[in-house]
Amino acid sequence: MTYFSLDNLEFDYRPYPIGIARPVMAPEVYRQFVDAFPPMELFVGYGDMGTPGVKFTLSEKENPENYQKFVKEHPLWREFYRWVKSDDFIFMVLAALRDRHIDVGYDKYKERQPYLRRTLRELRQGRLNLSTPGLTTRFEFSALPADGGFLPPHTDAPSKIITLVFSMADEAEAWDPAWGGQLDVNVPKDERWAYNYHNTLSDFSDMEVVKSFDYQPNQCVVFVKTHDSWHSIRPMQGQGEPALRKTLTIVIEDTARQGTMGGSRRKRKKA
Repeated sequence: MTYFSLDNLEFDYRPYPIGIARPVMAPEVYRQFVDAFPPMELFVGYGDMGTPGVKFTLSEKENPENYQKFVKEHPLWREFYRWVKSDDFIFMVLAALRDRHIDVGYDKYKERQPYLRRTLRELRQGRLNLSTPGLTTRFEFSALPADGGFLPPHTDAPSKIITLVFSMADEAEAWDPAWGGQLDVNVPKDERWAYNYHNTLSDFSDMEVVKSFDYQPNQCVVFVKTHDSWHSIRPMQGQGEPALRKTLTIVIEDTARQGTMGGSRRKRKKA
């Protein structure tokens, strides 16, 4: 089963490839996903992990025990997990990007199956070469509080290749744009900060916002990790509001780069 379509995906190409698809799911499918979003007691906060930002997360990397248990116990998420982990999913996303003149350098990815067969043969023969790169996927449930939630400007870890951020907004509970919550595309005011491949964090005051994607139901923001893929969510202004900016984020990563997966969580020192 294909749970969403990128047929409506439209890209901007500067300062880096980023675009949006809306609508991304059939209405009845989107309703199922929103209704099945995990309960907040399963999440862990960035503050508890010592990570900059105000965000709650449930993923393979953060709070993995709760994540695995939840996914396995819910048929919708269990089947979605299997699909996201499949080659078909990766092929679909790579093809959608190539159709829009974005080649991330994995045009030979369809050779993965012969590579896997070769790997198994080498294992049986007692030798294994791990130098061949491959792609993996994972997804994360996220929630940022309308009252003060934020993510500082960053460019993502070097292992990331493509990120897809799906809004999980309940259409019956209107999100007030005055609260904020938009994903901002940033450009450093000081051009010496433009190259940030290893994901050192920056301050909002050091960035100029050149484009924003509002938080709206049934949409997906797609972007490619580059050395200058600066993005952020500014502190939200819903004082006293219990609402949450809920999203589902899928990441396609290069396994050859996972040694640098975490990037740098330090802030840049001002010159």
